[in-house]
Amino acid sequence: MASPTSTNPAHAHFESVLQAQLCQDVLSSFQGLCRALGLEPGGGLPQYHKIKAQLNYWSAKSLWAKLDKRASQPVYQQGQACTSTKCLVVGAGPCGLRAAVELAMLGARVVLVEKRTKFSRHNVLHLWPFTIHDLRALGAKKFYGRFCTGSLDHISIRQLQLLLLKVALLLGVEIHWGVTFTGLQPPPRKGSGWRAQLQPSPPAQLANYEFDVLISAAGGKFVPEGFTVREMRGKLAIGITANFVNRRTVEETQVPEISGVARIYNQSFFQSLLKATGIDLENIVYYKDDTHYFVMTAKKQCLLRLGVLRQDWPETDRLLGSANVVPEALQRFARAAADFATHGKLGKLEFAQDAHGRPDVSAFDFTSMMRAESSARVQEKHGARLLLGLVGDCLVEPFWPLGTGVARGFLAAFDAAWMVKRWAEGARPLEVLAERESLYQLLSQTSPENMHRNVAQYGLDPASRYPNLNLRAVTPSQVRDLYDVEAKEPVRRMSDKTDSGKPATGSVATQEELLHWCQEQTAGYPGVHVTNLSSSWVDGLALCALVHRLRPGLLEPSELQGVGALEATSWALKMAEHELGITPVLSAQAMVAGNDPLGLIAYLSHFHSAFKSTPHNPGPVSQGSSGTASAVLFLGKLQRTLQRTRVQGNGEDAGGKKPRMEVEAETPSTEEPPVPEPDVPVTPASQYQEASAEDLCALCGEHLYILERLCANGRFFHRSCFRCHICETTLWPSGYGQHPGDGHFYCLQHLPQPGHKEDSSDRGPESQVLPIHSENNMPSRPSIPVAPQEGTSPVPSQPTRRLIRLSSPERQRLSSLHLTPDPEMEAPPKPPRSCSILARQALEGSFVGWGMPVQSPQVLVAVEKEEEEESPCSSDEEAEEDVPLDSDTEQVLWNLAKNSGTMNSYPTWRRTLLRRAKEEEMKRFCKAQAIQRRQNEIEAALRELEAKGMELELALRSRGSSPEQQKALWLEQLLQLVQKKNSLVAEEAELMITVQELNLEEKQWQLDQELRTYMNQEEALKTAADQQAEDKVLRKLVDVVNQRDALIRFQEERRLSELPSGPGPQG
Repeated sequence: MASPTSTNPAHAHFESVLQAQLCQDVLSSFQGLCRALGLEPGGGLPQYHKIKAQLNYWSAKSLWAKLDKRASQPVYQQGQACTSTKCLVVGAGPCGLRAAVELAMLGARVVLVEKRTKFSRHNVLHLWPFTIHDLRALGAKKFYGRFCTGSLDHISIRQLQLLLLKVALLLGVEIHWGVTFTGLQPPPRKGSGWRAQLQPSPPAQLANYEFDVLISAAGGKFVPEGFTVREMRGKLAIGITANFVNRRTVEETQVPEISGVARIYNQSFFQSLLKATGIDLENIVYYKDDTHYFVMTAKKQCLLRLGVLRQDWPETDRLLGSANVVPEALQRFARAAADFATHGKLGKLEFAQDAHGRPDVSAFDFTSMMRAESSARVQEKHGARLLLGLVGDCLVEPFWPLGTGVARGFLAAFDAAWMVKRWAEGARPLEVLAERESLYQLLSQTSPENMHRNVAQYGLDPASRYPNLNLRAVTPSQVRDLYDVEAKEPVRRMSDKTDSGKPATGSVATQEELLHWCQEQTAGYPGVHVTNLSSSWVDGLALCALVHRLRPGLLEPSELQGVGALEATSWALKMAEHELGITPVLSAQAMVAGNDPLGLIAYLSHFHSAFKSTPHNPGPVSQGSSGTASAVLFLGKLQRTLQRTRVQGNGEDAGGKKPRMEVEAETPSTEEPPVPEPDVPVTPASQYQEASAEDLCALCGEHLYILERLCANGRFFHRSCFRCHICETTLWPSGYGQHPGDGHFYCLQHLPQPGHKEDSSDRGPESQVLPIHSENNMPSRPSIPVAPQEGTSPVPSQPTRRLIRLSSPERQRLSSLHLTPDPEMEAPPKPPRSCSILARQALEGSFVGWGMPVQSPQVLVAVEKEEEEESPCSSDEEAEEDVPLDSDTEQVLWNLAKNSGTMNSYPTWRRTLLRRAKEEEMKRFCKAQAIQRRQNEIEAALRELEAKGMELELALRSRGSSPEQQKALWLEQLLQLVQKKNSLVAEEAELMITVQELNLEEKQWQLDQELRTYMNQEEALKTAADQQAEDKVLRKLVDVVNQRDALIRFQEERRLSELPSGPGPQG
């Protein structure tokens, strides 16, 4: 058998192709290989077979085996599926190259053009399990030996392009470098074909190349003419990427990667970062690949304060333009953030060089995400048809924190190649387009969890990848506009409409329908006669009747006798907010005065949209029937609980009532309703009663239009004004507090604590200067920061440690601690050699201080040795598969690996466990970032609604002589906007509940780790301070678990209440 050291020069060229790490080296080595074998590059699959026939030594044969296995799948028909198809692929990014590889395996002639001449992007991409398997099947480990060997699965863009380029060249793809595609050249006459307009002047062979398929993978900034692109816009989001030189020292290899840390659930980390460096981030990720790669989302005010941005500009292009970014300050910013995130353990950080020889650090804007409305088109002229398809960023721009770019890009490449196969089979154009659009509908919903589990079976056929596939979800009649014939000239148009959230269910009520509904709900109440939507409500009785109808038991109508209109209205407004989740739109003063009929109509329409499906009967309304208001109600109660807790923490009188989390929809008897008295106002005079309080913003003093009004603590604000006093972050429901001292609003991260004297960094780090890097000023911080406990309720002190003996239900709640009910339980039997069972039993015996015997590690030693014997290192580059574990066991193993020294002796287990733990961290990070992105989109959508609402309100309030029919139309349009706003606010509240879950999970995990450190200590060695600290941590942990339990009960009760009639109506 030949070897690479033989006299055959082709062997040396082939090895050079495998090992080349620069684009030009790959091309020159491959050209040398073709010359040595007497072949012309770009000859398609016949070229591959000729290379394979002449290179039959062991190193080459292992690669041929992998490629042949892929090509032997029936869908490729032995490379004969598309032999008469000519394709042009634009762009040599990962998705363009992956599409070219699939088309080549189908037997098509593939020509690829790329405007660049080298691969220089060091940025690192997260890989889904199927992408890892797919790349391994193409010989990734043969081209890049370190492929997926770390604790996280990722690869740099440059390395991914290199390995796909090598595969494409071997499969006969013809590649042209330094050539820019500028457009299509239609056939001039019958019998001719479609050509490309290219610059600079291409070779004659390329200029005359006629093709019938065009696959565009040229990036988000270039979309072929004819495709409509939709913009998904959120609030300003500035990302920063930095690549540092990886010297691969022992110290560097031991620094753990960061799968993702998000402010949304780990505020303590970012508070520590802010205090130590003055840097204010939303998230940060660290991958270790060819470089040390960091990517983070920074706040604009922080960048301005630290001199990274010279000036604040409203236009994003101008804000982040090269003229406005200070490179040295940006480098200091990125270096300081990377130092802090890695505890300074990477040593002196030196920037890698980008394509222009400059430090590889940049700031980019991902405020807007572009998405093509369709994924394919067909153009026909003079009888010549051209199939156009999009893949990669020009199809859907990925949201980087989710790590979906390359995975969904590969899926789109597979789907596009399947479309080409159907095209080559002779399917009708409209059928091909309809099938492709049906697949495109699935793309944005895909995740590792909702695709087929067996990634080894993935192939070109969509049925092998997507469960519940419906290739006829889109019909041919729905895609007729994607088929351009003859004289129809396609024009690309940009849509700047923002996704305004879930469509409102049901029709919007007209003024007459709203009045009729209010009359039905208030019928039969003494003294209540609703004849209009203005004067009938000034005495407060009608509103009280409406609230009583929806929540009977708060008070009896007879108790309102002798109560003034202002007091009754104030009570109704407060109860509607506190018990129904209907936030005020106008003050009690304005309602009694009757001077804001538009505000009243908007307010009542919120009741209608939330409870319009409620049957008219005397029984109480189920809490779950309010699909719109339930989440808002929950967050409102949570916010008031947090405020009451802080008041008690300040030593102020809170009425002697024990703080608790008012989450679930309690029966009336569980909490005394406030009963109005004739001489006592129901609410403080400062709330709901200011004259024209809803007309002016309480912060900026400017006029407030109806759709702009946001009510908090009884005052009205612009949403754009309701921001943290320090960091200017938009305040979300249940995520803010008002300081009783200065009256300002703060996010929970910056809310001053009772008895805490703020330092300069808390007040706002205007005077801070970003530290210049040196080896002596490495920041240090606890490896596991403890999350701040602003939102927790104090629990009475527990002086003795005996209180750790919890009841059975409490032990169930503290499941993460894995307490056992009987410490005298007998020793477990000899375990089978199962990772799951061994893990649990090893955990049970690993923690001293829990009243449990220590498990001997002999079983672990035996299993470890057995695993090593069964999986010895071999020449095969495939890594062994991880043992599948259930989620509970993974958490157990992670805790064991992180906190028990016993795992250090078992590297196989430790490696698997840490990888699983990192994957779980990444899932939570991606979930948090998806929430944050949607919050930003909702905020942008609300701004658009506010602008439209302002125009309609001005038209309705004007004293012009507009006809009544026009005014009625304007009013209906305003009510539509109000309903859309209510729907968005409800969705925002649902997201915030998920944020609360993530935040409490993080707090529980951190407290759990802290408690374990105390309980693993021997009792005789504990000091009084240790005992106190342990009790304090336990109290915090119990409180957090109770809050999580309240969240779960709230969601379960709402789910059960929705079962009889399905999901509640969305307002």
